Amino acid sequence: MLRSLLAVNLLALCAALARNADLARLPQELAEFAAVVEPPLIACVVLLYVTGSRLARLPYGSAVAVVAAACALVSALFHILLSPPGLPPTGWPRAALWGAAAALALLFYFDLRNRAFSPALAEARLMALTARIRPHFLFNSLNAVLGVIRSDPQRAEKALEELSDLFRVLMKENRELATLGDEFALCRQYLELEHLRLGERLCVAWDVDACPADALVPPLMLQPLLENAVYHGVEPSPQPATVTIRAVREGEEIRIELSNPYHGENAHHAGNRMALDNIRERLMLFYDLEARLETEAKEGLFRVAIRLPYRKGVAA
Repeated sequence: MLRSLLAVNLLALCAALARNADLARLPQELAEFAAVVEPPLIACVVLLYVTGSRLARLPYGSAVAVVAAACALVSALFHILLSPPGLPPTGWPRAALWGAAAALALLFYFDLRNRAFSPALAEARLMALTARIRPHFLFNSLNAVLGVIRSDPQRAEKALEELSDLFRVLMKENRELATLGDEFALCRQYLELEHLRLGERLCVAWDVDACPADALVPPLMLQPLLENAVYHGVEPSPQPATVTIRAVREGEEIRIELSNPYHGENAHHAGNRMALDNIRERLMLFYDLEARLETEAKEGLFRVAIRLPYRKGVAA
């Protein structure tokens, strides 16, 4: 819906620029276009939202014809209703034509976009999976276990079990959204393994009680961010370093923030950027424009903030 509104308004802006070379009159021209375009546009969006479930059951060609006809009809009706009193509404056929043309253009764009992203979705899942199972994580975890086998066999056995459980989850084909509670449980398992390797150098602060555990999020979204935080923030630090995880519900949004010490001179920018770009792409594939990921390096800290719509699932 948001893309439709933006696209039509962009077309209106281009039309206003094409009609008027005098930039001084551009605001007035835009206001006139908005008065003509916005009412039927909003009405069409609401109509399609209400009838979306029924349109989805139609064959694609029939649905396209219905949408084009509905947009043409709504545009013509609004042109008639908004015509000056006492003057015959002679321009309604042109308004209907523009409404149908805009609808068909948007449908064509969305069809091309879906075809373009369908193979990218499978590729992104594969990239997300392989990016998380980094060889250094497996080797470091196994080395940490080997280091305590003689001194603390029970601790080493427990670590091997946790490592097995973690990789079983990582190797799953994660196509559906997971609950935030499950994601936090997986992250705690991962951090336990890293704590075995790094000892007191790794400190973790959790502030997630204000966030519902049944919120749905992309699977394995947080573990790669924590791996980045450990690899880029904790390992280079000669002193104990704290990784902070915060999560809160703000209205109909979930906000998740991770922060860790930032070592600009030692940061592995390429690897960090690859993981962040990977998660950005997955957020877009799951939520389109409704989710976003932002990063900030400031005052010795690197922060990753994720906002996504709150969708309720079933907490484990």
